[in-house]
Amino acid sequence: MTHEKRHRGAHPSDESLFCQSQLPCLRKALHDYCWLLTQGYAAPSSLKLVGDKFQLKQRQRMMIMRSACTDIQRMNRQRTQCFAADVVGKNLYLDGLNVLIAIESALSGGFLFIGQDQCYRDLASVHGTYKRVQETQSAIMMIGNVLCDLKVDQTIWLLDKPVSNSGLLRQILLDTAESSGWNWRVDLCQNPDYELKQTEGTIVSTDSVILDSVSTWFHLNQYTIDRHVPTARLIDLR
Repeated sequence: MTHEKRHRGAHPSDESLFCQSQLPCLRKALHDYCWLLTQGYAAPSSLKLVGDKFQLKQRQRMMIMRSACTDIQRMNRQRTQCFAADVVGKNLYLDGLNVLIAIESALSGGFLFIGQDQCYRDLASVHGTYKRVQETQSAIMMIGNVLCDLKVDQTIWLLDKPVSNSGLLRQILLDTAESSGWNWRVDLCQNPDYELKQTEGTIVSTDSVILDSVSTWFHLNQYTIDRHVPTARLIDLR
């Protein structure tokens, strides 16, 4: 299937797994899971306990896992979050696939979930290979225009070198930036998570491990989707 026909949309089962009638149960499950994590219980056993209690399917459990955090994590992430006025004239370091896939998902009609820490997260995964979709170029242009409006100085994209097609994506990003006059750098990294955690500048990601390790971060996903994707299928789990 070519990228012209492929989308980053909802999984066939998502319509029933995340319909309105399921939300009260999912919110309760997320609340219970976060409470267990806050009390210091192990994540795998806590997720199994909550998942079994509420008879959750695998994708529902994945959503709960990605949306959860402890009370301390939530407060720390709120403390280190910066906002639009704070990034003017600054460099931003993007967790490339994390950001791009979220915007692709929003444009494709996939579900995005507002977690306990207010981050917007999708359920897409690359499985070792990044596959360009019909919305890829639109997502890149949207991100670029938003960064331009924010008056960011330089944008540094970090892509996972071990992921297949990351080199092709790098070239697409560079070509788009050149034709649009954007100040972008695109780095292929063996471990972008490690690089981002070591960065002293402002990072852009919704990866929990990264958010818990950096001094300042900007929620570009939320900023972009709220302003430019009115059809986004957001589910607030708080």
